[in-house]
Amino acid sequence: MHNCCLDGGNFNCYNLYKWGGALKKTRLLKIVLKRTGAIKLLCSYVIVFFAVSVAIWIFEPNITRLFDSIWYCFSVATTIGLGDVLATTLVGRVLSIFLSICSILIIAVVPGVITSYYVESTKLRADESSAKFLDDLERLPELSKEELVELSEKVKKFNRKK
Repeated sequence: MHNCCLDGGNFNCYNLYKWGGALKKTRLLKIVLKRTGAIKLLCSYVIVFFAVSVAIWIFEPNITRLFDSIWYCFSVATTIGLGDVLATTLVGRVLSIFLSICSILIIAVVPGVITSYYVESTKLRADESSAKFLDDLERLPELSKEELVELSEKVKKFNRKK
């Protein structure tokens, strides 16, 4: 394996390839999050969460610290409902219901984003594989005996999948 000599030769081409794959997956996740609108939804949810936390802190007489209000909202949002802090006013209860509904909707979006990510990832891998295959076909006369055998095996494997 060729040495790409970064940091005294400790970083070889394979490691560079792995980092490139991780960066590609990170970019793909960012694209999926943007395309699905999940980033805007998540940011909106965080704003709603903290706004409800502040409102609960203001309106609930038994919640005297902002941290306690955030803790209460966390237990409502995760549907844990520990019971150590309770909303007693009508405003507090309505805000709790609102936060619960928002949380359920956010949780419902997650499987769609994950599915979209995997579909895009699979499509990207298929496109890269097709591009490599076409490149190999274009330079068929230049390929070595080993490369031809490898290409033949790939075609056989592809045909078996059908």
